[in-house]
Formats: sequence, C-alpha cells, structure tokens
Amino acid sequence: MGDLQSLQAFINCLDQRSLPRILQVCSGVYFQGSVYEISGSEVCLSTGDLVKIIGLELLSVSCEDVNTGDSFVLPIHYTGNFRLVAEDLPYNTVEELVGLCPVGVDACGSFTFRSTQELIVDNFTLAPDEHLTLLSVEVSEDGERLARCQVLGHNMAYAELLLPLSLKGEFYECEDERGYFLQEIMSSARLSCRRFCNTNTKSSGGLLMFSPVYEISAIMHLRKNIVKFPSTLEVDVQDVTDQFQDLVFITPLSLPEVVSQPKESFPTMAEILEAPEGNQYFSCSWFGGLQKGKSLILHECHQKTMILASTPKGKKGKQYFMISDDYGGRMRRRAREFGSVYELYLASSQSPGLKVSVSRDYEADEDEGMPALGVGENLEVLGMSLMDRLKPGAAEKVESLICKRTHEVDDDDDDDEDDSEEISMPLFMAGHFVEKLSDNKKYRLNDLVSGSLPVDVKVVTRDKDLEKDPLMGLPALKLEETFTETTVLTSLPHNPDWCFELPVRWLQMSVCFTSDDLPWSRPPELHVETVTEMTEKFYYEYHKLIGKTEEPPPRPPKRKKSSCDANKKVQSLPSLGSSVSKQLDKLSLGPKVEKRSVPPPPQDETLHQPPPLLPRKSISLAESSSMPNMYVKSPRMSHKSGTFTDYIQILVVLNKMYTLTFSYLPLIKQRRDFLTRIMTTSLSRTHL
Repeated sequence: MGDLQSLQAFINCLDQRSLPRILQVCSGVYFQGSVYEISGSEVCLSTGDLVKIIGLELLSVSCEDVNTGDSFVLPIHYTGNFRLVAEDLPYNTVEELVGLCPVGVDACGSFTFRSTQELIVDNFTLAPDEHLTLLSVEVSEDGERLARCQVLGHNMAYAELLLPLSLKGEFYECEDERGYFLQEIMSSARLSCRRFCNTNTKSSGGLLMFSPVYEISAIMHLRKNIVKFPSTLEVDVQDVTDQFQDLVFITPLSLPEVVSQPKESFPTMAEILEAPEGNQYFSCSWFGGLQKGKSLILHECHQKTMILASTPKGKKGKQYFMISDDYGGRMRRRAREFGSVYELYLASSQSPGLKVSVSRDYEADEDEGMPALGVGENLEVLGMSLMDRLKPGAAEKVESLICKRTHEVDDDDDDDEDDSEEISMPLFMAGHFVEKLSDNKKYRLNDLVSGSLPVDVKVVTRDKDLEKDPLMGLPALKLEETFTETTVLTSLPHNPDWCFELPVRWLQMSVCFTSDDLPWSRPPELHVETVTEMTEKFYYEYHKLIGKTEEPPPRPPKRKKSSCDANKKVQSLPSLGSSVSKQLDKLSLGPKVEKRSVPPPPQDETLHQPPPLLPRKSISLAESSSMPNMYVKSPRMSHKSGTFTDYIQILVVLNKMYTLTFSYLPLIKQRRDFLTRIMTTSLSRTHL
C-alpha cells in the first residue's frame, strides 16, 4: 500500500507507462457537478471510493513564482522560451551531476559543469573552474561507467577526456543559455522539477516552478462510463493497486474498441451504456432497439462488402439502401435511360460497347454540329474524339461522341445492304436514349456487382431469409458502387437468431461486456438482415467521406453574332421619334395653300436665361414678407392683336396631340374635320 499524498502530487510523480493504477480516496468529499462541468459529466469522489486511472492528458501548466508565491496558468502550446537556472549546490561525484542532465544521457551536449578543485585524470591535469561539457555516458570493458566530456584547451582546441562517474570532488552546474519550450520541459522528468526563468528580459520576473495539470480518465467502481476530472482536485489518495489486482471494473467500449477485442470474446452479452444520439443515417426497424440500458448479443465482428443502392425519385421520394453481398434475392437488368449525350458518354466509359435506341426525334443543327436523330434509330458508342466546329473566323475543337448509327431493317428489305454510318454528337447535345439489353436473365447480386457499375435492376425474386424484403416491389433500383464496411453482427435477447449488422463508422455508441449467460443452450441458426435502409444524409455524407465529386456536363458554346447581322437589325428598326415627326410634318389644318407659312412664335428671351438667384430669407418676422414668383408670368395680360400667334402655337400642339390619338383611326377625314371645327371656333373667339 502506497503512502498517503495529494492527488496532484501523485499524478505529477506517476510514470504513465505503469498505468492502469487503482487509487483509494482517503480524505475529502468532492462533488464535481457543483464546482466544475467537464464534458457534461458529473463526478463524485467520496472517502473510501476506488478509482482506476486508465489515461492522462496534459491540459495546461501551472506556473508558480518562487519569490512571490504567485501562480498563473499557461497553455501547453505556449510559444515562449524559458532558460534553465543552475542550482547553486555542490555535488560530490560526477554521477550526481549526470542525474541532472536536462534531456538524458542519450542527448547530451548542452549540459556543462565545473570543478572547484584541480583534477588529474590519465596524466591530464584540469585546472579549477574550467568548464566541461557532458557528451555521453559509456561503459568500459571492465564494466566501469565513464562520462565522456569535452573541454576547451589553451590554444582554442577542443579535447575529450573520460571521467569515472565515481570520481569525487566539488562540482557545480554551469548556467545554460539554451531556451526550452514549455512542452519540452513538461515531457522530461528531469526538467519538470527544475527552476526556470523567462528568456524575455523585459518581463523575466523571478524564478518559476512548473507543475502540469492533467485531465484524468478513470473508471470508478460501480460506474459504467469513463469519468474525467482534473488532477488539481483537493483530495488525498493512496495507491492500492497491489491489494485490488483482482477487482473487476466495468470498462466502456466503443464500437471500434469492440472490433479490436479477440475473437475468443464472442459471442457475448453486452449492455448499452451510451446510445446513439439522434437518428441521422438509419431508416431501419432495429435502430429503435439501441437504447441505453438495453442488452445485446454480440456474435462476431467482420468486414463485409456492401453495395450502395438508390431508387429513382417517386411519390415517397428517393430511397437509399446499404445491401450486403450475402443478399439472396434475384434481379433482372433494367434498361437505363439517358437524357443527354454526356450521360451516354459517362455510361459508355464504364460499359464499353454500349448500345442504345433513340426515343425522341431531334432536328439537325449544322452550326452546332448536331446531327438529326429519329425515333427507333440504334446507336453503338465507339468512343470520343475532338471534332472541328466551323465558326466565323476560325475553327473550334469540340468534344464529340462517335457512334455507329443503324436503322431498324424490315423483313422485306434486302439483308445485304448495310445502311450503318458513323456520326459525331457533341457532348453538350441533349437527347433521349434507352439502353438496349440483349438478355432477360435473373442475376444474383454478386454476379451484377462483379461487372461494371452503376447498373439499373429490378428485384423479381425476394430474399427468402428475410421476413420482409424491402427491395421487393420497388419499380427500379440503381446499384451504384461497392465499399467495405466493418460491422458487428448483433441480435436482441428476445429474438437471438434474427441478426443485424452494426456499421462501426456510422454509429457512435458505447457498450460494456457483461457476465450474463447467453439465451440458448446450443447456438441457433442465424438469419441476417442483409438490407439496411439509409437516409439521404448518409448518402451525401458517404460521398463526402470518399471525396467523390461529379463534374458538371459541358456547356454548349455561345453563339457569336456577326457585325453585319447586327447592323441590319439596327437599320431595320426606325426610331420612333423620326416616324412621329414625319407624320406631324405632313399634317395641315385646311386645304393645301402654296407659299403660305405660319410665322414662328416670338421667342421670349427670358425663357432661355437661368432664373435669378434669390437671397435667403431672414429669420426676423419683419422681413418675412412673401416674394413674387419670378418663374411664371403674371396672368394679367391685355387683349392685344399680337395674341393671335399664341393661339396658333396652342393649335399646333393640339394638332400633334390629336394626331397621336387618332393615328389608329381608319378615317383621316374625321380627324381633319374635327380639328377644323376647333380652329374655326378659336378664331371667332379671338376676333370677338
């Protein structure tokens, strides 16, 4: 039984290679839930509790100023450097100095020391206070341990000598100018117990002592999950590993850890400690049975070949399945449909010699290099090539699919005539094609996936080992690709012979093995659910995981308009203003009179001058009288003979307005009579 000490002192001196260790809490009661909240777990350490430490993770470093006693915390990835402070204490032998080597005897070269006395070794005399650099520790032929050191001679030449570790004297450590990172200090047992100072002289401060702060991962007695708490908890513990070696602690296991267990551990009973959080990937019935506290039967772990399949979008939306290669149903190949030449090219790259039939007519477009296609024409894909596409100015290379086109031959036609021809279709060309299948055979799943994928099928015979085959009755099923998945074959205790496979990558849960008896006297015959329905999120997350991205189809080239066509189009569009002005010029108020023109209206010079700037109004009430409006003329006008030209100008404006209004009337005479009456009435009023 170990000595009683604080938890922090025990962890700081613990060699992690000796884990796991069993500790007993000897004093103090600590409720973590009322003080800390780490990873959402609650820990209670009471007097007498047993704790099995299984792991340590360095979180931060607590720094204490030796002179003032102040302490602060630094992150483990702190980038500053610290300088080692030499201990001002004498050492009696060289062996005691070797124990101070900062990094270890296998990486010396920066540790120096001196002797206050004169040393004579193998006829070599070393003056007092001369600096020696420790290089390595060696063992002689007679088994004596020696320290190989380097000394700087009088002629600035380095010399090496061997000092026995048992050599006595008065030795002192020299100052080390090397800087150490915080992570480097904490990873060395010799450095972590030494004193340092900051290399930044502006804020060096005093001497610093470092103590690590760990996050302890432990298993507690009668606890079914791993607890985590910091090493700074103020409790006293005692190491009781030797007294409780046979104590069994329940160990939580994730699914990857279950897979790593030896094969002799299966089959076994297990209990769910942490159930999967939310159902993001599965649409199957067995997922609802994975609840916390439920028991499971784990039969075996293995790697299975899975097939990713999907259905076309229908009333229920698109469905996704993960099918095991042990699926026993039978399938027929289904003709694939292609909506463009690019889709035809992708399919032909995976299935050479692809044959399709045209299901929709298309007219030829010579400018784009697209041939005419008719319903019923048969195409056999030969390959892809770069074809020249003529355009104004130069030729352009376009990726095109080369196909052999044949027409359906009637029985009455001569069989000797070969009406096949090669055509090229650009990849951006739209089209409707249906694959031509030459067989109506029923295939097993393994036979289909051994060839090229994807392939469209229809399940015609269900898997008899399944209670309900979810693939039976689907109008179509697309087998996309195969992948390898690590699974755990599992069943529920009330139905131990009906098994399902837990995919390790897609389930986050933890279980623990229990000592309960298996629910059978002899192993039953197992029936495995070979079809698992998945969600749409699984489908896209899977493609993210494998990094599969589909390139978009090529876009058709843009048509460039020639300059002559553009000029013709511009010239063919007359301006609206010019046409209206021509129509107005042809109008007249009465019968045509030669050499008679209406005099132009007098131009008012004030209309062409900018309005005068008015001074800003004053705030005082005395000067707040309103100013007359200078932008319009006063309505007081005398009836003089010169006002006749004003009426003429008004009539010209009215003439233009009514011309636009009656431009769509079939009878121009009505418009002229109407304007004449207005003119006569206006002239009579003016003379009056």
